[in-house]
Amino acid sequence: MNTADLSQALARHFPSELQSNVIAHDEVTVEVSAAHLLSVCTRLRDDENLKFEQLIDLCGVDYSAYGNIEWATESTTNSGFSRAVEPAAGARLRFGDQPAYVNTDRPRFAVVYHLLSLSHNHRLRLRVFCDDEAMPVVPSVVEIWPSANWFEREAFDLYGILFSGHPDLRRILTDYGFIGHPFRKDFPLIGNVEMIYDETQKRVVYQPVSIEPRVLVPRVIRHDERYHELSDAEEE
Repeated sequence: MNTADLSQALARHFPSELQSNVIAHDEVTVEVSAAHLLSVCTRLRDDENLKFEQLIDLCGVDYSAYGNIEWATESTTNSGFSRAVEPAAGARLRFGDQPAYVNTDRPRFAVVYHLLSLSHNHRLRLRVFCDDEAMPVVPSVVEIWPSANWFEREAFDLYGILFSGHPDLRRILTDYGFIGHPFRKDFPLIGNVEMIYDETQKRVVYQPVSIEPRVLVPRVIRHDERYHELSDAEEE
C-alpha cells in the first residue's frame, strides 16, 4: 500500500473523525481531536486493513513560534545576522522575561504519534492538538500501545502536556525539583541557579548561575561558484 492508497483508506475508515488528511514528504499525516483520539487509535491498531501494531515515537510540539524565521541564512549584511543582533525569541531570556512572539493561527501545544504497521509495512503520522493552552491535556494511549508510557512522561516533563489516564505520570529527564518545562519555546536558556559539586561540603549544591548568554551564529548559505562541485575537466 503506497501513501496515496493509505490516505484514501484512512478517509474511508474515518469519514468524520479526521480533521485533516495530507501527504507530505511521502508520509501521511492525519489530525484528530482529543475527544476522538482513543477510538481512532484503537481502530488503527485493531482493524485488519490498517494494523498499526507499533507506536514508534510520541513527542510534544510547541507551535507558539511557528512560522517565525529568526535566522537570515540566505543573505548577510554589515550589521550581522538577524538573531544575533535583534533576537526575536528566547535566545537570551531569563526567568521572568516575556518572549516577543505570538502565534494565534493554531492551538499552541500538540502531541504527534508515529505509527508503524508491521503487517502491511506502512507508516502513519498522527497529530492531536491540546484544546487548552494553560492546561494542555490529551488522553493517554498507554492501554493501546504500552510503549507510550515513557514517551508520554517525556512529553509531560519537557512540554508540560498532561496525559489523562497515564499510570505513572511524573518527570523522567529533569531533576526532581526542576521548575518549568525545557522544550517550551518561552523557556529561558539562562536559569536562576546552577548545580555544582562542592568539595568542601562533599555534596551537590546550588548557586546563582554564572554562565553568560551566547548566541550561536550559523553559516550563511551562498549560492555561487565557490560551493559548486568541480567537474573532472575543471579539476585538471
